[in-house]
Amino acid sequence: MKGADAIIRCLEAEGVTHVYGYPGVAICPFYNSILNSDIQTVLIRTEQNAAHAASGQARVSGKPGVCAVTSGPGATNVITGIATAYADSIPLICITGQVNSELLGRDVFQEADITGAVESFVKYSYLVKNVEDIPRIFKEAFHIANTGRKGPVLIDVPIDIQNAELKTFEYPEEINMRTYKPTVKGNMLQIKKVAKALEEAHRPIICAGGGVLLSDAREELRAFAEKHQIPVVSTMMGISAMPTEHPMYFGMVGNNGKPYANRAMNESDLLIMVGARVADRAVSQPGLITKNKILVHIDVDPAEIGKNAGASIPLVGDAKHIFEDFNHVDFKCDTTEWIATLRANKEALTPRRNPNPDFVDPAAFITRLSEKMQENAVYVADVGQNQIWSCGYHVVKEGQFMTSGGMGTMGYSIPAAMGAKVAAPDRQVVAVCGDGSFQMSMMELATICQHQIPVKIVVLKNSVLGMVREYQHFTYKDNYSMIDLSGSPDLAQLSKAYGIPFLRLENMNDCEQVIDEFLAEDTSMILECIIDPMDLVAY
Repeated sequence: MKGADAIIRCLEAEGVTHVYGYPGVAICPFYNSILNSDIQTVLIRTEQNAAHAASGQARVSGKPGVCAVTSGPGATNVITGIATAYADSIPLICITGQVNSELLGRDVFQEADITGAVESFVKYSYLVKNVEDIPRIFKEAFHIANTGRKGPVLIDVPIDIQNAELKTFEYPEEINMRTYKPTVKGNMLQIKKVAKALEEAHRPIICAGGGVLLSDAREELRAFAEKHQIPVVSTMMGISAMPTEHPMYFGMVGNNGKPYANRAMNESDLLIMVGARVADRAVSQPGLITKNKILVHIDVDPAEIGKNAGASIPLVGDAKHIFEDFNHVDFKCDTTEWIATLRANKEALTPRRNPNPDFVDPAAFITRLSEKMQENAVYVADVGQNQIWSCGYHVVKEGQFMTSGGMGTMGYSIPAAMGAKVAAPDRQVVAVCGDGSFQMSMMELATICQHQIPVKIVVLKNSVLGMVREYQHFTYKDNYSMIDLSGSPDLAQLSKAYGIPFLRLENMNDCEQVIDEFLAEDTSMILECIIDPMDLVAY
């Protein structure tokens, strides 16, 4: 068996169904061997999107996504996708081809020190030097990627290693890494301390981050909040931890969050921050969440606890396990008056928009779209104004909301939606992007057509880089620079070129009928919505 064959055997042992990537000479042995496997390959049109697509599949399936690209520019192109996954703690296995081992360090054709280049953006990386190490390395890689605080692992495989012969192939059944033993179970003494603090609190609140979704703890969180009547807010990455209309949910916090959600967090006397980093976008002033309150910080990564805000009660562990453990602790807390206050604040502080009737109101459109989407649909927001409108106005039922939160990578939505649809072919998947972010990944329309991946795409078109224009509007007093998207393609003609059905919505008059037609069948479709360039996301 050759090294490339061994890699495929490893992927099969891990239950991998799809590999996203782009071939080149240095990864050709791998792609030759995969022909003898049931693993399906998806040819992405640019390497960055291979990681995004693998990310989308990972976030829906709960298992590491896999991408494989060639050496040199193939490997360097995928770095942005790796960094995006790292920032949001998404488990990926990124396989890169590499030049012959004996040529490493000689600056030969398409050589790049990719393990060095990604050091800041991976949980771990491997340069395979011995073909016999392949089974162990892949077993470790999948274990590292999908345990503890999840994230990407890169495996760089020189072409001579891919072509070398293994004496024996044996995939390890167990893994025992002496230096990697993440804490999953929470400390019961700390859990009881949290319960006691909750009994004494009058205004407790839970802030749910992306870690709740990554640990598959939605049901446990919801049951805990319902049982003890503790209100919940979320970070951007925590959206869909609770249904939008749940009586205990009070919206997204942060710079672009709901005013009443931020007020709820600031006025609480006990804040449980779970699976969130307390980063600047969710908490612009960390001092506020520790002032006059008890801060309980729950995270599987101990490095995050206390990094941005000092926790009164630190609790290391996986969110799912910790909320399960809370069920074994008896305590009561009275939040009746607190919840009444939060509901009154929500009514008083809900933003009132005044949209231009000549255009599509993105807020109203997103709400109506999401209300008409299936119960378990996957909504993938891109980055820019479309992202903030989506966070604020998408109605989560029992489905999933995905976006690039930590890195804020434009062009994420279409490839991630492709991966999500591959992971869950029976679920409705809709990507929402702006006309700027759409053009960063519109080449993947070819992938959608080639591999028959029925993804719905909404393009909110305002012919400018809306978020930057809005920033320049407030910061530089309408002194605009580099935001004009003139020269963009005619989406009707572009859709026709790819053979994808196309719809256009110019105002809200026909909104209901157009959305119904857009969602009617499980086929790819592009819907262009014309947005007022002067519409703002700022409240």
